[in-house]
Amino acid sequence: MPERERVAPSVVVGVDGSRWATEAACWAVDEAVRRAIPLRLVYAVDSGEDTDDAQRIARQFAAAQTAVRCTAAAVESTDRPVKIEAEIVQQHPVAALLDASRGAAMLCVGAIGLNHFRDRHIGSTATALATAAHCPVAVVRGHDPVASTQRCVAVELDGSTSDAALRHGFDEARSRGAPLRVLTTWRSRYPDIHDGHAVAAGNRDARAALERRLKCWRARYPEVDVTTVALHGNSLSYLLKQGDSIQLLVVAHERGEGIAELLGAAGNAVLAQADCSVLVCEPQNLL
Repeated sequence: MPERERVAPSVVVGVDGSRWATEAACWAVDEAVRRAIPLRLVYAVDSGEDTDDAQRIARQFAAAQTAVRCTAAAVESTDRPVKIEAEIVQQHPVAALLDASRGAAMLCVGAIGLNHFRDRHIGSTATALATAAHCPVAVVRGHDPVASTQRCVAVELDGSTSDAALRHGFDEARSRGAPLRVLTTWRSRYPDIHDGHAVAAGNRDARAALERRLKCWRARYPEVDVTTVALHGNSLSYLLKQGDSIQLLVVAHERGEGIAELLGAAGNAVLAQADCSVLVCEPQNLL
C-alpha cells in the first residue's frame, strides 16, 4: 500500500457507525478546539479478501458516508468552533487508524464499537491502537460536559513512568477546570506482603517521593487542585472503589502489558462501572 500523504496535525476520531464512536467524536471536540486544529473523522471500510463484490463494497461505502454525516452533525450540534474533516478509506480499521495516528495530536475511539459485538472480544481494537499508535490514544466512554467540573482527572504513575503522563494529566485537568488526582503505584519485593504496617510505610514513602516529583509541576500549574494517592500493587482495586469520581484516567504508554489489562476484560468491567475514559500517552521516543 502506498505511503499515506503527510497531513497537518488534527485530532483523529475512529468512526464506525456506533453511538460510542459518535460520543468519542463529541468528546474530542474540546481537544481539537484547545489545540486550534481540525477534528478529522476516519471511517475504515474493511472489505476483507473479497474485493471483487462491487455491490457489497458500494453498500459499505454508502453506510460509511451515512455514519460520517451523522457523526459530523452530532459534532456540529455542540456549537463549538471546530473545523471538521472526514476521510473514508478501504482498509482494516486498526491499520487505517494507526496510519492516521502518524502526525496526529490525538487519536480517539469509543470504548465499544460495532466490531466488538461481532467478535465478542471487548477492548481488542482499543488495546491494539493504544499500544501501537504514534500519538496519544483516548478510549472514550460517553460524553458528559457537566462531568468536566464535577469529576476529577487522574494520572497513574510508577517509579519508571515518564513525565508525559503528568503533562497530559495537568493539561487535561486545567482545560476541563477539574481537580487532578495523581496515583502512584508501588510493589514490594515480597509479592505476598500482608503486613498492614509495612504497606502503610510503603505508601508513605511512595507518596513522599511523589510529592517531591510534583513540586515543579505544582508551580507550573498553580491553578490546578492536586491531590496524591499511593497504592500498593495496581490501580484496578482503587478504580473499582473510586472510579465514579474520575472522568478520565491518564496512563503512560510504557505501562506495557498493563494497558492490555486495563483495556481488557477485567479493566473494562471496572471502567464501564465507573464510566471512566482512558488516555494512553504517546511513546517515550516521540517526546
